Amino acid sequence: MWRSVQRSREKGALWRDPSFRALVVQAVLLIALAAVIAVLVSNTMSNLEERGITTGFGFFSERAGFSIPQTLVEYSGNSTYAMTFVVGLLNTLLVSAMGVVTATLIGFLVGIARLSPNWLLAKAAMVYVEIFRNVPLLLQILFWYFAVLQALPSPRDSLSFFEVIFLNIRGLIMPAPLPQPGFSAVLWALLLAVVASFFLVRFARRRQDRTGQRLPAGWLSLALIVGLPLAVYAINGFPLNWEVPALAGFNFRGGITILPELAALWLALSIYTASFIAEIVRSGIQSVAHGQIEAARSLGLAPGVTLRKIVIPQAMRLIIPQLTSQHLNLIKNSSLATAIGYPDLVAVFAGTALNQTGQALEIIAITMAVYLTISLVVSFLMNLYNARVQIKER
Repeated sequence: MWRSVQRSREKGALWRDPSFRALVVQAVLLIALAAVIAVLVSNTMSNLEERGITTGFGFFSERAGFSIPQTLVEYSGNSTYAMTFVVGLLNTLLVSAMGVVTATLIGFLVGIARLSPNWLLAKAAMVYVEIFRNVPLLLQILFWYFAVLQALPSPRDSLSFFEVIFLNIRGLIMPAPLPQPGFSAVLWALLLAVVASFFLVRFARRRQDRTGQRLPAGWLSLALIVGLPLAVYAINGFPLNWEVPALAGFNFRGGITILPELAALWLALSIYTASFIAEIVRSGIQSVAHGQIEAARSLGLAPGVTLRKIVIPQAMRLIIPQLTSQHLNLIKNSSLATAIGYPDLVAVFAGTALNQTGQALEIIAITMAVYLTISLVVSFLMNLYNARVQIKER
């Protein structure tokens, strides 16, 4: 480009050079963008100063003074706003991770059922997709929370499962695990089993490519992941106790409580997103040439093996980009938790903390940056997986 500019300058017609004109236009646009940003920042700072609102992040070290019904880390009213941010972030990641896993599983099952030769199963899957895909997500959240979970009985009339699990209007209450000395060895055994299973699957795959002989790596991995931790657990004398919840007054004491807000949000996000994933899976399966299925049948492969070994791997190469978009939508839609009071990042940090501190600019900017970071990380990981399953040209 610079050689072209020099040649045009020598000829005395620099303005006629397309590369030079493009460079000038880009420079002007960049300067205009910087000027707009500078004006916005200046106006924002002036408005904050007129209203007596200080800027900065010093509020993070101040006492929050309010409680949060669900926390994955230790938190109280004496905790700082920094801990409020951490609690809200962890709650957002919790419901997002649960929703992504559940929505993907349901979506794959429904998408496969849509193509089932069983008329009743295929029509039932179609009805599921058409209903939940066309009802707004917010209405589904409100339905599960107010029409279903808020209609459950009071704690004194709880639905009991074997007198250890209780379901009522306060949520699902289950026994809480109490690890004893020696339980850490079980966790290390589980980690070792997972790592060993990973290498076992890789070895089985390479062995099959080299010799054509198939090793049941799936069953061996499952036996290893389940058997090794159980063996260590038994050898160490079963170092795990359980705290069974008990009714005390008007509520249960002890155990783990899954809030109805979390359950309603999780159900709505999973069922709603799964309806879109189901259509993505259906289109991906239909994109696989029918000759592939006929060839598998001619070889005597069972329908399940054909679907698992031939159809799904080829369909995955097409559906991963669309699947990534649905995962990102689910994570961002989790911010609708404020409608039912689930303490996610938007509710406790961009809601309560903002109202108490008045640091709207900083808190909203941090909240936006968190969602942007989560989305970029998920996109990066899914793109890595997408690049791995794509067909490599030789």
